Amino acid sequence: MTYTLIGYARCSTDKQDLAAQREALLKLGVAADRIYTDKGFTGSNRMRPGLDQALAAVRHGDTLVVPKLDRLARSVPDARAIGDDLAARGVKLQLGASVHDPADPMGKLFFNILATFAEFEADLIKLRTREGMAVARAKGKLRGKKPKLSERQQKELRRMYDTGEYSISDLAEVFSISRPTVYRTLDRQASAALA
Repeated sequence: MTYTLIGYARCSTDKQDLAAQREALLKLGVAADRIYTDKGFTGSNRMRPGLDQALAAVRHGDTLVVPKLDRLARSVPDARAIGDDLAARGVKLQLGASVHDPADPMGKLFFNILATFAEFEADLIKLRTREGMAVARAKGKLRGKKPKLSERQQKELRRMYDTGEYSISDLAEVFSISRPTVYRTLDRQASAALA
């Protein structure tokens, strides 16, 4: 009986590229049509359709191949849950070039250490991001999302709405914005008038 290598790759944002991870999986022997991916999903988000497909594709004796553990999970409990599930199903887990053997005490220890480092790294990234945003906010460089319409356009939208001749859908079409943006703009204009 032949066993299959199933690959999984993930990047956290839509702007990142999976090419390097895909290439690494191909070099490790995973067939191109056996690579499942998630793009725009963080490792802490357990709702990852590509991972679910990869986990559904592996059968007893197969190997799930991931370039690095932090692509699979960013927390110890999540990594352990995935590792335990694979072990219970008789599926091996390969991290880069090394195969994780859950039956071996040293393999189990090594896997847990890697999972701890992946979680630690994720926590550091979150901490640095929060600190960076706090510094930017203190310097006045972080003000939130820029409004879609200029001040003048916002006032004109309010004026047109107040005439009663335009519906929310009409205004959305005229200004090429979504209906929720029209509502937010009207709320902002109403708040500014009260201030």
